[in-house]
Amino acid sequence: MSNPLESGFEQARTVADAVLFEGYVLYPYRASAAKNQLRWQFGVLVPPAWTATTGEHAVQRTECLLEPRAGDRLHTELRFLHVRRRTVERLDADGGYTEVPELDLPDRVLVPWDEGHEERVLIHESLAELMGDQAAVHAVRFDLPDSVEYEPVTDAEGRTLGRLVRRRKRLTGELRPRIEELPGPYRVLRLTVSVHNTTVAPKDAGTDRETALAHSMIGTHLLFGVPGGRFLSLTDPPEWARPAAASCHNDHTWPVLAGPPGREDVMLSSPIILEDHPAVAEESPGPLYDATEIDEILSLRTAALTEREKREARGTDARAAEVIDLVDDMPEAVRERLHGAIRGLREITGDDLPGTARPAAPDTGLTLPEGPGHPWWDPAQDPGATEVPAVVVIDGESVRAGSRVLLRPGARRSDAQDAFLFGRHATVEAVVGDLDGETHLAVVVDDDPGTDVRRAQGRFLYFKPDEVAPLKEGAT
Repeated sequence: MSNPLESGFEQARTVADAVLFEGYVLYPYRASAAKNQLRWQFGVLVPPAWTATTGEHAVQRTECLLEPRAGDRLHTELRFLHVRRRTVERLDADGGYTEVPELDLPDRVLVPWDEGHEERVLIHESLAELMGDQAAVHAVRFDLPDSVEYEPVTDAEGRTLGRLVRRRKRLTGELRPRIEELPGPYRVLRLTVSVHNTTVAPKDAGTDRETALAHSMIGTHLLFGVPGGRFLSLTDPPEWARPAAASCHNDHTWPVLAGPPGREDVMLSSPIILEDHPAVAEESPGPLYDATEIDEILSLRTAALTEREKREARGTDARAAEVIDLVDDMPEAVRERLHGAIRGLREITGDDLPGTARPAAPDTGLTLPEGPGHPWWDPAQDPGATEVPAVVVIDGESVRAGSRVLLRPGARRSDAQDAFLFGRHATVEAVVGDLDGETHLAVVVDDDPGTDVRRAQGRFLYFKPDEVAPLKEGAT
C-alpha cells in the first residue's frame, strides 16, 4: 500500500477503533458490573447456524460507487474482534493449577473475562481482476483455528502465583469483492464486498448467544482505498450520480467517505451510521470505550472509583487498565478542555463592534421572570400560548402545585427511565403546558437527594396527568 493511502487508512482506523471497541467495556470498567454482562452490540456476524437463535446476522454487504480515474487497484482491509475467553487459575502447593473466580493481587484483581483480539484480513487486487467473471476467483477465505494460550501471573519478586488461560474458538470467513461498471456519461464503478461468517457449528455446541459469540466476528467493518481514484458519497452524491447512489444496497453497514474533508480515495464501511469524514473530537484525551457517556462525565466518574474498584478494573482488561491510568494521570489542563468546545463561529460585522448601536429587538410581549427555578421559556408568559389550568382533576382529586402524587409511568413506553420511577412518591412543583397545548405535571421525586438543586435550576421531571395518581395527606 502506498504511503499516502496508508496515512488515509490510519486516520480512518482512528474513527474505526471507536466503532470496533464501542461498548467493549463500559463504565465502571469492571467485569462484575451489570452493564458488562451483555456485550458486543455492533457489527456482530455469527455462524449461519446461530442466526435464528441469536437474532444476529451471518453476512454483511457493502455497496458503494467509485470513479477509477487514474486508479487501477483496490486495497481492502477487513477488521473485527475475535473473542478470547480468559479464565484465572491459582498455583497450588503441588505445582498444579486450580481455576478460581478471582486472583487478588496488590495492583489488580484478576477475574474471568472475554477479551477481544483484533483481526485483519487484507486484499490488494487490480480493478480489472474484480470485474465480470474474474471476480468469482478472488474470494478471500480465512481460517482462525482453535487455540489455547497461557500467561503466568507473578508477584513483585517474580514468584509465580497463577496463570491466565485464553481459549479461542475456531472462526472461518470469506470476503467476496466484485466490481461492476455502470452505464452513463461518466465512468463509474459499483463496488460490492460481502463479508461472510462461514463457521460450521460444532455438533455439541449450544444455541445461546454467548456460545455463538466465541465463533463470531465482532465490530466488523471495512476500509477501502483506491489511489488515484475517487469514491462518491452515498449521503450527498453529485447530482448526476444520485440514481446510482440510491440503487446501492447495503446490509448491516453504512459506507462513508473517510479521512480529512476533501479526501475522496478512502472509504469506511461502518456497522453504525456515521457522517462523511467522521473524526474523533480533538478534546478527547483517549479511548474510553463507552460512547454512551460524554468524556467529561465519564472521566469524573472514573476518577471517583474506589481503589478496590480500580484494581478490579485493571484486572478486568488491559484496555480498562489504560482508562484508569489515563484518568488518574490526566493533567488538569486536559480535564478543563473536556468541559466544552466551540465548533462553529460566525463572521463579525460592523454591528457587532463595541460602540456600534444595534437595532432594537422586536417587542414580543414576553416578560422573563427573574431568579432561579424558571425555564428559559415560560408558557405562562407567552401571550400566544394556550391557557394552562392551575389545577387538574385526577381520579376525582384536585392536583396542583404542592400536591403529592404516586408515579405510574409506562403506558406510552417512551422512556426507559420509567421502570425506575414507577411506584415512587413525588411532589408537584407546577402544572404546565407545552407548545402543542398538552398539560403536564412538573414534579420532583420525594427521596431524590438532588431535589434542592432541581428546584433551584427548574430541572423537573414531567408526566402527563394519566401517569400519576393522587396521594392522600400523610401517605408515606
